[in-house]
Parts: sequence; C-alpha cells; structure tokens
Amino acid sequence: MRTIARLSAEEFEHCVKELADLLADAVDDGASLGFVTPFDHDAAVAWWRAQAPAVAAGSQLVWACRLDGVLAGTVSLIPAAKANARHRAEIVKLMVHRDARGQGLSRALLAAAEQAALDSGATLLLLDTETGSTAEHVYLSGGWTRYGIVPDYAASPDGVLRDCSFFYKRLTPSG
Repeated sequence: MRTIARLSAEEFEHCVKELADLLADAVDDGASLGFVTPFDHDAAVAWWRAQAPAVAAGSQLVWACRLDGVLAGTVSLIPAAKANARHRAEIVKLMVHRDARGQGLSRALLAAAEQAALDSGATLLLLDTETGSTAEHVYLSGGWTRYGIVPDYAASPDGVLRDCSFFYKRLTPSG
C-alpha cells in the first residue's frame, strides 16, 4: 500500500534517520542531490537535522512516501521568501529509493507538492536537475518546461562536473 503525507515538524523529527537512509541510498546510486562521495549515513542524518528549523518554521515542506510502511521516497517544497515572489516555490530533493523506482512514486510525490503549492497560492514552480538523468525525463514528461542548460553546473557524487537543466511549471487550478 502506498501513502504520501506531508510531515509535520514532529513527524519530520521522527523520520530523520529514515530520510537519511533514503538520501544515502540516492547519493550512493549516483543521484545529483548536491552531495559528493564519500557520503555516509551520519552525513545524511546531519543534513536532514539541519533542515529541521526550516520545516518547523514552514519554510520547507517535506512529504514522505511510504510503501507498506517503509519510507520509499520524499520531496520538499520551498516557498519563496521574498515579498515579490510569493507566487512561486521551488521543488527540491525529490528522491525515491532505488528498490522502489519504476512505480510512479516520483510523479505521485511531485503531484502532492504541486497541489500543495497551488493550494497555498503559488502558481509557478522551479527546479533543477542533472541533464540527461532519469529525473529529467520525469519532469519533461510531467509537463515541466526546460528553460535552460548550464554546462558543468555541479559535480555528480563521484566528483565529475555535469550539465544542469532548469525547469519551471505554471500551475493552474483544475476546475
């Protein structure tokens, strides 16, 4: 059974070790999430714990996707803080455990974050991902528009510089 739920600050605190397992798995599998190897579980725990103040303040919203009770994926939404940008937000740290890929979890997590953004009044979402990655395909097939590619933007976990694609998506209420 699949469930997707936004984590409260308290739930987030209880999920940090599971989120760290997920992050360490994604980095170990080569996902470009802003980390390079060596990257272990302790580093992943520390990174997630550093996000706790933003989650508690509501400046970072985090969803957890569980398959039969096991954390299999996550996505975060960061609403813009500037007064002239309250209509937009950024999708960050979308990841699915390698053993749970191919089941539509990325799309389901994105849909949850997109709906929450729309419900909060955001009408424009932004994100970036490694050019040519599986994630890029998810965004391209999910109605996102690539607006640019920057060469050698970030290092992959193994330290090789990779191009990065930047995307946006306009949100409109269905109905």
